[in-house]
Amino acid sequence: MKDKKIVIIGGSSGIGASLKKMLQEAGAEVSTYSRSQEGEQHLDVTSDFDEIKDLPDHIDGLVYCPGTINLKPFHRFKKEDFQGDFEINVLGAVKVLQACLKSLKKSGSSSVVLFSTVAVQTGLGFHASIASAKGAVEGLTRSLAAEWAASRIRVNAVAPSLTDTPLASALLSSDEKKEGAKRRHPLSRYGTSEDIASAAFYLLSEDSSWMTGQVLKVDGGMSALR
Repeated sequence: MKDKKIVIIGGSSGIGASLKKMLQEAGAEVSTYSRSQEGEQHLDVTSDFDEIKDLPDHIDGLVYCPGTINLKPFHRFKKEDFQGDFEINVLGAVKVLQACLKSLKKSGSSSVVLFSTVAVQTGLGFHASIASAKGAVEGLTRSLAAEWAASRIRVNAVAPSLTDTPLASALLSSDEKKEGAKRRHPLSRYGTSEDIASAAFYLLSEDSSWMTGQVLKVDGGMSALR
C-alpha cells in the first residue's frame, strides 16, 4: 500500500477510522471526508454536490463508509425512513462515485469498497429499511464492477454483521445486549471495527487484484451457519 492514494468517506470513527490507521501504517496516503469534520475534509453525503473538494489527482482506492441503523417493526416504518436510509447508503455512494470517477480512472488500477449488511443475505426481522437500501448497494456493486472493469476499476463490498462501532452503540449498550449479540453468532462474538477494516484493507490491496463484483461476508458465520 506504500504511496497509494486512498480516499475514505466517513473516516472519523468506527470502521473508517480503523481502516485509516491501517492504511497509514502501511504507507498509504489517506484523504478522509466526513460530515463531522473531525480532523477531516467536510462532506455531507445528503447534500447536492457534483464535485468533492481537494481530491487527489488520481485515486488508487475509494471507500464509502457512511451508513445507518434503523430497526423497528415493519408496520412502524414510514416512507421517510426508507427514503432516509436510501439517501445515505445508496444515493450518497452514487454521488461520491460519480465525483471520483475521473480520478479513479487515472490510477490505471483502482479499487472501490462499499458496505452492505448480513441482513441482505439473511432475513432478519425489523431490518426492512436498511436491508432494502443495502440490497441496492449490492446491486450497484455488481453493476459498476461490470461497467468499470474495462477501466481497471475493481468494485467490491463488505457485508458485516453486528459490529462494535459508534453507529451500533445502542445495540450493545448493556451487558445483556452484548451477551445476546454474542449468542446470535456461531463464533460467539460480535465484530470489531478492526475485523471489518481488515476486510476492506484486503479489497484495496493487490492481494485481491483478481476480485471484482464480490460481496465479502464478514459476519461471524451468521449468513452461512446455524
